[in-house]
Amino acid sequence: MPLYTPRWGATHTVALVPHLFGSTAFQELAAPLAAAVWTAERPLGRAYRRIPFEAISESTADDLAERGIPRASVAVIYPGIDTVGYTPNLAARAARPVFSYLGRLKKYKGVHLVIRAFAAMNIPDAVLEIAGAGDYRPELEQLARSLDLADRVRFLGRISEDEKLALLRRSWALVFASPKEGWGITNLEAAACATPVVASNSPGIRESVLDGRTGFLVPHGDIAAMAASMRRLAESRQLVEQLGVEARAFAEGFTWEKTAQQTEQHLMRVVGRGALP
Repeated sequence: MPLYTPRWGATHTVALVPHLFGSTAFQELAAPLAAAVWTAERPLGRAYRRIPFEAISESTADDLAERGIPRASVAVIYPGIDTVGYTPNLAARAARPVFSYLGRLKKYKGVHLVIRAFAAMNIPDAVLEIAGAGDYRPELEQLARSLDLADRVRFLGRISEDEKLALLRRSWALVFASPKEGWGITNLEAAACATPVVASNSPGIRESVLDGRTGFLVPHGDIAAMAASMRRLAESRQLVEQLGVEARAFAEGFTWEKTAQQTEQHLMRVVGRGALP
């Protein structure tokens, strides 16, 4: 939410933007509150036009440009991940296909699309494990029951970091169907564990998955396409391992040390001291 910090009198101001909601707010919030969020973002281009920005993805940078922020004023610096803590363990991969979702259980996250794609995949011995908490869980549980999946869709609730690592390692793929994100950090955490990702080809998310190399991107909301990509993986453990190798290599390019260095260099340029050696 814009706080209009350029008017606070600081010598230098840098805006860091992970994500802008835009019209996606109406998919989650009641209309009056969604309208308030949408309205609050509208003056951003005027109030911050002369301010340097840091965005966490090209998608967010493009979103800012559409709102009137000069694209040249936006530095894209990707977040890092813990590539030491998140590591592959092929021995931990489940014997039968396990798909997973990891994140908040909110309507706009598209978990209902993941469940429907899992049902359409029609692989009787596959399992879908859903980790996370949120107010949309009752509706998701009801959906699973209505599709006769209550015994194969498991709701794990909020899990610990150790449980999260175990989930990513045993999964044959992480599945993510959000219409818009600032960035797909969970996708990279899965990749660091050599686990492919099947995800919507949505802003932000598409930058965290290399289509056909670290997983598959499908048109958002296309349940048949998502199910087909999941089926390809369920029917070929060799493909899972093949994509996992490149996924791990891709994830290794995103470290917090790299993010910190790029941020420091950007801030030094802003204050006119140039890049650090």
